[in-house]
Amino acid sequence: MSQPPISIGLSAAIVSVEKENPCALVVTQEDGEDALPFGPFDPESQRTLEQGLRKWVGEQTRFDLGYTEQLYTFGDRGRHLPSPGPGNADGTRVVSVGYLALTRQSEDDASEGKRETRWRGWYHYFPWEDWRGPKPQMIDSVILPKLKAFVKGAANPQGADLRRDRVRLCFGADGVAWDEEKVLERYELLYEAGLVQEASRDTAKSGRRPDPAGMLGAAMVYDHRRILATAIARLRGKMKYRPVVFELMAPSFTLLELQRTVEALLGLRLHKQNFRRLVAEQGLVEGMGKFTASTRGRPAELFRFRREVLRERPAPGLRLGARR
Repeated sequence: MSQPPISIGLSAAIVSVEKENPCALVVTQEDGEDALPFGPFDPESQRTLEQGLRKWVGEQTRFDLGYTEQLYTFGDRGRHLPSPGPGNADGTRVVSVGYLALTRQSEDDASEGKRETRWRGWYHYFPWEDWRGPKPQMIDSVILPKLKAFVKGAANPQGADLRRDRVRLCFGADGVAWDEEKVLERYELLYEAGLVQEASRDTAKSGRRPDPAGMLGAAMVYDHRRILATAIARLRGKMKYRPVVFELMAPSFTLLELQRTVEALLGLRLHKQNFRRLVAEQGLVEGMGKFTASTRGRPAELFRFRREVLRERPAPGLRLGARR
């Protein structure tokens, strides 16, 4: 019995922070949906997967990637189809290797690439993830009521208990604390409950097109929103034990700019004095003896990242504690 062919795809979640807005670089498709930069891996001409990724990103966006790390391999059946099926039209099973890349490029830089390439705030796709202000209203007014119905729809009491526990852990219900790293788990729960457009598109339970107004967050092509959720979760977790946030900072910055960047990525507000004490204790930055030019208020001191910290201990990062 012959095995169906397998095609390897490469996808990149390229992240930047612009004016306290964490963004992903996306390529707008002909149908208007956003996609992460992606393309097939050619084993004949490309020696490594990362070499293939950099080639595709360069062609689609005219970006040269800096910091890059491999995320995960995505291989669900039918992941590259608008409707369920065993694979592509020729039966090919598409397996995608996802990457996370960080850059300080601005929106103006993106406009120098292809016309359909742009930065898009990642809370456009995951609006329930931004807790920098009040708790997102949609969680109590829309998400939890619909997830409650999802729990009741389980096939048996054991299944209902499992669903109820997932709701509590993912969305901080019933007194459970919000965990900002559970980005992927939350998206997958909403997917299984049929509350994101990709679920309706993939399952195609009826002949009618899904109503985007009834879905949560903006959809992306294929499983690219799942890949982006994986990238956000990885970055939120990794910045606590590796100084990756400084890949997104200018060579010089104020402590307030650093705090606002960290808050933008986490989707949380942090206690100002605790944050500054933490940064000082970790030895992550040092003053440059320079100050910002300010027309009002006291000029703020400029700092730089201490790269020496990478040699001083194995896991330097922002050991985040008290919030708000």
